[in-house]
Amino acid sequence: MSKAEARIEEVISFYKNKDTVLGYRKLMDCVIDTQDLNLYRQIIDLTDWKEKHPKNETEFIEKSLAILELVSKIPITEYNTNNPVVIGSGLTKSYGINRFQLGPISVEINKSQVYGLVGENGNGKTTLLRILAKELKYNEGNLEFKFDNNYNTNYDLRTNLVYIPQRTQKWYGSLKDNLKFVLSSYGISPEENETRVLMMIARFGLWNYKHLKWNELSSGYKMRFELARTLLRQPELLLLDEPLANLDVLAQQVILEDLKSMCNSINNPIALILSSQQLYEVEKISDKVIYLKDGKYKDNKTENKVEENQLIVEIDCNEEREKLLSVFIDLHLVKLIYNGGIYIAYFQNSTNFSAVLETLGKHKIEVTYTRNITASTRRFFVS
Repeated sequence: MSKAEARIEEVISFYKNKDTVLGYRKLMDCVIDTQDLNLYRQIIDLTDWKEKHPKNETEFIEKSLAILELVSKIPITEYNTNNPVVIGSGLTKSYGINRFQLGPISVEINKSQVYGLVGENGNGKTTLLRILAKELKYNEGNLEFKFDNNYNTNYDLRTNLVYIPQRTQKWYGSLKDNLKFVLSSYGISPEENETRVLMMIARFGLWNYKHLKWNELSSGYKMRFELARTLLRQPELLLLDEPLANLDVLAQQVILEDLKSMCNSINNPIALILSSQQLYEVEKISDKVIYLKDGKYKDNKTENKVEENQLIVEIDCNEEREKLLSVFIDLHLVKLIYNGGIYIAYFQNSTNFSAVLETLGKHKIEVTYTRNITASTRRFFVS
């Protein structure tokens, strides 16, 4: 089964299970991959109809699947993602003697890959992103871009590479007009401009907000606007600094799902590096997570430490340490530390996580939360 066929089957599965919210977003991604403006217009019409008939789910599903049937008949060429789009080797940035130094850091990322960038505040996340965005000069190392589209000027580079800082600039006028302005600089006809912009507005859930201004939008919808503007530009590399800041939990999940889907486009994939304090949420969508500590680099795929020969479990419960020590006496517990109100239990690697869960249940330990963090960068945050 091809990637395009798999995505279509995924949409059918969502609609079959009445998960129409996510299913519709996935359907729109399939339509975007076709680059067929007639299908774009059908999605635009359906979005407008859906907003006017929010309770007519049965007819909405029928209309959606009819569009999906048309999508299935359009051949889509899959992009070859085997070649890296950016290669950074031994990058360092120093702010002077006895002051903060970043690196050396080496990164290599292909299109359709997502790199999460995590670490405590002041450890170099924004510095690294600004170096990769060519906004900040590095002291040593080499940085090379391998874009499909040649870039001879800084403007060309900014077309292929988009960096969105944590605090985005204020814009004036309506949301829709600002998106139309983006495409106008690419010489696109007014009719096509209108269609593509409305398609992006529909895709990012901005339909009822398209005529609003900057100060009328919440932080979540401002970020959706930034993603819509980015996708219209069709970049090859996207760098995001704290895109989840100031968003509620649900909005974070939606944004991350949208980012992953953007990067996994069949014929126009994007390489993405994003920094965030939301470690677990970012790990769910990331192919690799980079951890920065005092400017030094670790990642969840290649870092070899003693702890990797152990099982590391995070446990949130109200039991005393002595009680847990007695509960785990037969599970080859190495050490039990108390970190930020949560226990971190280290076991020999002969112990399975399922055995830990079974033991907690057997002894009726009231657990609020538990997680296996053996392969998570979360293990770098604890002592």
